[in-house]
Amino acid sequence: MAQRRAPGIPPQQHQQVPFVPQQQPQAPMRPMPPTPGLPFLSFDIGNSGYGGSAPLQQPGYSSSSSASTGFGAAFEDEPPLLEELGINPSQILQKTKSVLIPFRRNLNLHEDADLSGPFLFCILFGLCQLLAGKLHFGVILGWGSLASGFLYTVANLLSGTRGTLDLYRSFSLVGYSLLPMILFSALSLLVPRQGAPIYVMAGLIVLWCTWSCTSLLVVLSPHSEEQKRLIAYACLIIYMAFALLIIF
Repeated sequence: MAQRRAPGIPPQQHQQVPFVPQQQPQAPMRPMPPTPGLPFLSFDIGNSGYGGSAPLQQPGYSSSSSASTGFGAAFEDEPPLLEELGINPSQILQKTKSVLIPFRRNLNLHEDADLSGPFLFCILFGLCQLLAGKLHFGVILGWGSLASGFLYTVANLLSGTRGTLDLYRSFSLVGYSLLPMILFSALSLLVPRQGAPIYVMAGLIVLWCTWSCTSLLVVLSPHSEEQKRLIAYACLIIYMAFALLIIF
């Protein structure tokens, strides 16, 4: 017989129960046996979960203090930065004194050529010219390079096969002999550009630079002593060009 339902009550719907598959219990993971050849794999994988186990220590690193000690010892063995760059301030100072004090000159000191001092003097020369309102940094470096090449060519041509002057040493000679010209550039800021005093000063400075460069070149290249006057004439042309750069 059909069951009677009260009016206003909806008929009951047939509810479907979702099918939930039964999960099979998983077997506990066994710890991996230690590997004799690979020590970093000899730990228990089963305890690596959220069990709060002790952190693993990496083999081969004892502590941070030993590493810092090793780095400090390595830095202590390193040479100074200026020595690595080939810059010797005491030697540059001695060469400077030998050029500025002509009567107490150690000519053999310039056998060890360098470019650190000449480059510094070119920068000082450019700064003096900048105070006079002339931007001549590139001109000074360019003329210095051409002058070194010119002096190298003349000295070796005059000496023939016995010439021992190389281009590196020629750069060093021209640069260090430029020191009196730097003094002239600084003093020219205090002397009127029109008049006899500045021309007299320029002549004396050119002779000073010429004598310094010629003396150094003859010592470093002994076979060129026979042509000392011709080498002096080449040096005179070089430093006259720098003097004209200051005056005009």
